Amino acid sequence: MSQKTDINIDKIVELLIDAKQPRREFVQLMEEFKDPYLVLIACILSLRTNDLTTYPATLRMLEIGREPKDFAYCDVEKLEKAIYPVGFYKNKARQIVELSKIIVEKLDNKVPDTIEELIKFNGVGRKTANLVLAKGFGIPAICVDVHVHRICNRLGYVHTKNPEETEFALREKLPQKYWLDINTLLVTHGQNICKPIKPKCEECPINNYCEKLI
Repeated sequence: MSQKTDINIDKIVELLIDAKQPRREFVQLMEEFKDPYLVLIACILSLRTNDLTTYPATLRMLEIGREPKDFAYCDVEKLEKAIYPVGFYKNKARQIVELSKIIVEKLDNKVPDTIEELIKFNGVGRKTANLVLAKGFGIPAICVDVHVHRICNRLGYVHTKNPEETEFALREKLPQKYWLDINTLLVTHGQNICKPIKPKCEECPINNYCEKLI
């Protein structure tokens, strides 16, 4: 067991970057998009679905199109077939068609660039909205999923009960220079090392900073 030192977020980020842990293909794809609409619809697919399932489903979806107009009038059953077997695929297909139609007909083909406007879309919460801002627009935002919530609490960097509480705690505490990248770093760390069950603490590059190991 390592002896815990005071939490130094700069050192933690440095160690996670230096660790060069392998990223899943879907995580890498989201990094490469640089397009708010593609980030939005891919994130919708990923909700409550493993990345290993979401990645090929996203590629099949992209064969249909890459712009709002391609999905606004798309046959819902065709989209359902493309994204199956992601969780709630029927609901997600309808949701993507619905929001695409709103973007085309009411928003001049432009995805909103604020959390307040993004969460007006049916089924879009703060996690998705923050990811669109960060990965789609390059606007500093903190996307908190289960990995970010779990790891920040295990470290003892925050002490929160749910991802939304974690987001607001990190907004107060985490230096803004890390907002754009913290999700990718911690998701990758969570998928490789800091797993929800049986985390690989002995292999963890930041175990000296982990409250869990006290």
